[in-house]
Amino acid sequence: MNNRIVIIPTFNEIENIEAIIRKVMSLEPAFDVLIVDDGSPDGTARVVKQLQQEFGTDRLHLQERQGKLGLGTAYIHGFKYAMNLGYEYIFEMDADFSHNPDDLIKLYNTCAEGGADLAIGSRYIKGVNVVNWPMGRVLMSYFAGYYVRFITGMPIMDVTAGFKCYKANTLKTLDLDKIRFIGYAFQVEMKFTTWKHGFTIVEVPIIFTDRTKGESKMSANIFKEAILGVIEMKVISWFKKFPKAQA
Repeated sequence: MNNRIVIIPTFNEIENIEAIIRKVMSLEPAFDVLIVDDGSPDGTARVVKQLQQEFGTDRLHLQERQGKLGLGTAYIHGFKYAMNLGYEYIFEMDADFSHNPDDLIKLYNTCAEGGADLAIGSRYIKGVNVVNWPMGRVLMSYFAGYYVRFITGMPIMDVTAGFKCYKANTLKTLDLDKIRFIGYAFQVEMKFTTWKHGFTIVEVPIIFTDRTKGESKMSANIFKEAILGVIEMKVISWFKKFPKAQA
């Protein structure tokens, strides 16, 4: 077992899953993969099981859950699973190639050699690096960042980014059972909590490319959770203690 694992939550990703696993598995240094599948009716988990025969269950892990339980709970489940197995560097990545798997190496180096406790693959640290998004969605995402930074005070440009590398010690310090949000607001809450604990966060520039296969999981409820949840999260933080990270 190496010390790097990439968590990929899935729901109906049969069009992408084999290609993304093969790409991640081809990288050097080696990355293991954990698929957290929420009962995909399209057979995503079945494809993963077939690939386990090729790559081995020690490198390609699968956790199957019953029903669509949400992005945040999938990652929390994956974090705990990975830490129990002793992985030191734990990554988040989408299954749809919107995140370039080659950039996993940059995120890893930023933590392993650059001293970051959390490395973020950032769309906005150097301008706007988004491909194939309609202008309305680009503007909504970009100005949502201004809104979150205004409310929270976080000095992070890409506050909703879902392409990240955590050191295991960082995740162990956070109380994962108290992370409340399950949609894309989960990404904001995790960054906010990491920042409040005083960990070193570094944004790494990437190019984000919108999916070409499969369907987006975005919805109106996700945006509602993010908009209202950020204010609620900030207010709760006034009454909560965040022990500072130990050097």
